[in-house]
Amino acid sequence: MLLDTTSRALRTDDDWWRIRDFILDTYPITPPGFVWENRRWEGWRFHRERPVPVRRLREVIRIWESSGLIVGAAHPEGHGDVHLQVHPDFRYLESDMFAWAEDRLSLPGESGKGRVITTFALNYDSARQGVLIDRGWIRLESGGMARHLRLGDQYLRPTPHIDGYVLRSTRASDPNIARRMADVINAGFSTDFHTATALDSFMTKSPTFSHDLNLVAEIPDGTFTAHVGGTYDERNRRGIIEPVCTHPEHRRRGLAHALVIEVITRLKELGATDVFVDTGDDASADAFYESVGFTEAYHGNVWRKTW
Repeated sequence: MLLDTTSRALRTDDDWWRIRDFILDTYPITPPGFVWENRRWEGWRFHRERPVPVRRLREVIRIWESSGLIVGAAHPEGHGDVHLQVHPDFRYLESDMFAWAEDRLSLPGESGKGRVITTFALNYDSARQGVLIDRGWIRLESGGMARHLRLGDQYLRPTPHIDGYVLRSTRASDPNIARRMADVINAGFSTDFHTATALDSFMTKSPTFSHDLNLVAEIPDGTFTAHVGGTYDERNRRGIIEPVCTHPEHRRRGLAHALVIEVITRLKELGATDVFVDTGDDASADAFYESVGFTEAYHGNVWRKTW
C-alpha cells in the first residue's frame, strides 16, 4: 500500500537539522551506506569557505513528508549531482525524487547543449539501479568502496611510537591550526582547494567535530605531516574515519597506520561498536586498510544521465 506523502522545498534552518536527525534515525534500519553518515551531511554544509546559507539550501533541497514526518530528501553534494536519503518504507518515491533532481539540479551538457546529472548507487541496490535504468541513466566505471571494522570485544593493538614524530590530538588553541590542517590535507591528496577558512568553518560549526578525534603527526617545527580524522555517531554507536592522508615527504613511515589505530582506540573508548571508512578501490588502499583490520562493506559506482 502506498502511503500518502507530500513534497516541498526546504524552508528553514530547522528543516536542515530535521533531515540530519532523519538520517541518524534511518541508519539502523537500512543496509550499510544506504543513507549518509552525519559527518558527511555536516561537511557538505560547513566544510566550505562560506557555509551554505538557508536561502541556497531552499533552492537545492527537497523534502518528502508523510504525516508531518520526513521520509525522504534529495540534495546535491557538488554541482550537477544528486543524492537521496530515503526511509526504506518509502522507496517507491525514488523515481519522483530523481525526476525533481533532473529538473532542478542538472547542469548544461558539453558546449552548453542538453543537460547532464550524476549520482552514486550501491552495487547491492538493484532496486535503485532499476529506477535509474528506467529513467535513462548509465553506470560509469568510476566508483568507491566503504570498509567496515567490527570492534566488539576484540583486542586492539597499541598505537606504535614513531621516532621523530609526535602523534597527538589537535587543540582549539593550536597556533594557525586551520592553516596547518589545510596544508597537510592538500599535500596528502595532491589538491589545492582545501583552505584554512573552510577547515576553521568545519571545526567550529560542525556539531560532531571533536579535537579529541582529530589526530595529527607533528614534527619539531610544528608542521603536520599526517592527519586522520574521526567522528563518533553516539546515537548509533558508529565511528567514521575521514580523512586519512600523509604528506608525500613523510610516507612509508607508518604515520597514517598509527593514527588510524589511535582513532579506532578512542572511538571504542567512547562506545563505538563499528567503524566505517570510505575509500577508493585500488590495491594500495586494500592493503593498507586490511592491515588495520577493515573488510569491504559495500561498493558502488557513479551513474550519469544526459539528454
